[in-house]
Amino acid sequence: MRNAVLLPNGLVLTTDNSAGIGEKVDDVVHVEDEIVAYFCARVALLEQWAAGAHTISIVVHNFTGNKSWDKYVAGIEKVFKEIEQSCPVVTGSTESNMATLQSAMAVTMIGENRWANESELRWFVYGKPCVGEEVLDHIDKIADLKKIWIAMENGLVKQVWPVGSNGIVGECIRLGLHGELTGWNITKSAGPATSVLLGVGSDRIEDAKKYFGKYFEKIQ
Repeated sequence: MRNAVLLPNGLVLTTDNSAGIGEKVDDVVHVEDEIVAYFCARVALLEQWAAGAHTISIVVHNFTGNKSWDKYVAGIEKVFKEIEQSCPVVTGSTESNMATLQSAMAVTMIGENRWANESELRWFVYGKPCVGEEVLDHIDKIADLKKIWIAMENGLVKQVWPVGSNGIVGECIRLGLHGELTGWNITKSAGPATSVLLGVGSDRIEDAKKYFGKYFEKIQ
């Protein structure tokens, strides 16, 4: 488990947020609100998977304004459409009393246990680290959610560990790995989990290499 909180009755809580990214004039990065919500939900979902859980409920915290609500919901629904799963009901709240100069929102997910994490795994990194505008400029290089979902459901991937602002090396340290990779920037932030560490059974390594293909590298 990475940053999830375990709740009673086997439930799991995860969250991710975004600020200064959106459609407002004073935003640092200008991008459609739907895309902002998509990547926020992507991180929260990957955190669920890291805990061996899958989402059953979603809460949106919207500080951007009423006009952004439907776009945020659409972005979240896109994540679940991508993995061909039904999107849970989305609820939440909007700050409508005070207008903000910059966009800000968060996505919180509650999930229930679906997979059991295993030990004695071989770890790989999937997807190149990207942050800010790079995420859209290099969309073909980031980890594919649908591929990860299918691999988990089929037992090819036994554990998922998203990479955040501390880079690949930071997550490797948390897992007790050396984090040695040739030709990868292991200290760079992976932004909205554009890189994901994947635990694969020793008997499925060749299968995993063929399945994931590009931007999939064994961690030494």
